[in-house]
Amino acid sequence: MDDEGAYARAGGRLPGDPVPDPGLGDEPGPLAPQGRPPRRRTSLWRAFVHALPVLLIVVAILYDIFTPRYFTAGPLYTAATLVAAPLYSRRGTALTGVAVVAAVVGLQLGKGVIHYVDSLTELITIATVAVLAVLVNGLVRRSDERLVSVREIAEAAQRAVLPAPAERIAGFEIAVCYQAAQADAFIGGDLYAVQDSARGVRLIVGDVRGKGMGAVAAVAVVIGAFREAAEQEATLEAVAQRLERALAREGTRRDGLDAFEGFTTAVLAELPHGGGTVRIVNRGHPPPLLLYADGTLRPVPAHESALPLGMGELGVWPDRAEETAFPAGATLLLYTDGLTEARDAKGEFYDPQARLTGRVFPHPASLLDTLAEEVRRHSGGGMADDMALLAVRRPRRSDHDHCHEP
Repeated sequence: MDDEGAYARAGGRLPGDPVPDPGLGDEPGPLAPQGRPPRRRTSLWRAFVHALPVLLIVVAILYDIFTPRYFTAGPLYTAATLVAAPLYSRRGTALTGVAVVAAVVGLQLGKGVIHYVDSLTELITIATVAVLAVLVNGLVRRSDERLVSVREIAEAAQRAVLPAPAERIAGFEIAVCYQAAQADAFIGGDLYAVQDSARGVRLIVGDVRGKGMGAVAAVAVVIGAFREAAEQEATLEAVAQRLERALAREGTRRDGLDAFEGFTTAVLAELPHGGGTVRIVNRGHPPPLLLYADGTLRPVPAHESALPLGMGELGVWPDRAEETAFPAGATLLLYTDGLTEARDAKGEFYDPQARLTGRVFPHPASLLDTLAEEVRRHSGGGMADDMALLAVRRPRRSDHDHCHEP
């Protein structure tokens, strides 16, 4: 089982995690790579990049020592200060510049060429580049501060729109994750929500048509309507109808194409308290997967097709929740099409049903960790669509007993 690390529950990075240093080649991803070798390679690369200015200075000094006096390592000295600018602090960049100037002066004095016009010109050029490197460093640091501020705002918006549910609700073990396809984005058009109610734990995973802030606004509408309806409505079918009406109202407020074509595919699930079943309403969404304790996997497709939410004007018929057994130890996986539409270099789609069959996961979080890492590897780190995952497990009695052991 692939159970390394805790998955970044939204956007591939948990709120509060440090932002990677720019320019070091780290691609944002949902997980650290499986196993130690990839992580070790990343650490070695980071160490090499940070040491590059020092290495350039050492190579330049050796070059000047072992070559005739009319040879110059000036380009290596200037490169060292420029490379230091985005990597080091202002003090570190300034110290690099001082070291470079001192090395050049010392070598020129040793060779007795410091009074030559060419040597003096080289020294002035190197010193000027060192000063410019300090100025560049200040600009880079200010840009980093603005980027951190933007990330903090995005994380706050994420927590407000897509708050992570508790790991255990009404006895069920729950895990979620979100990865936006757009670089540096924390939220897009996919959604999930979990709400406990008097009729059971109710879940939703959905995918809003479109991108950008319009999709995010629709996500907020759907989740807000779902939380209210899940508390108030007696049936899961009624919850779906409330969402339909909420999106219809949202459509009247939108201009342009979205006013006529906005819709949301969604799957809603209800886990009755104390029962061994799950009720599902599917509105044009990929079918959930049911993973049993023995590794058996079964998709739960809708027997009657239904239009996505927000398209009620094209056809009116009552929603019908379909009930299936949800035994102890089983895990229900709800996902968006970012999972199944992830392609590899050959254009082949990721198939979660084939990949997960026969595998057993001790907790929903380990299942999502594995999926996120495998999708990242399958797609080469570049996803074409957002991906939202929600997994819920009905623990066995032995699991509860083990949890309460002294």
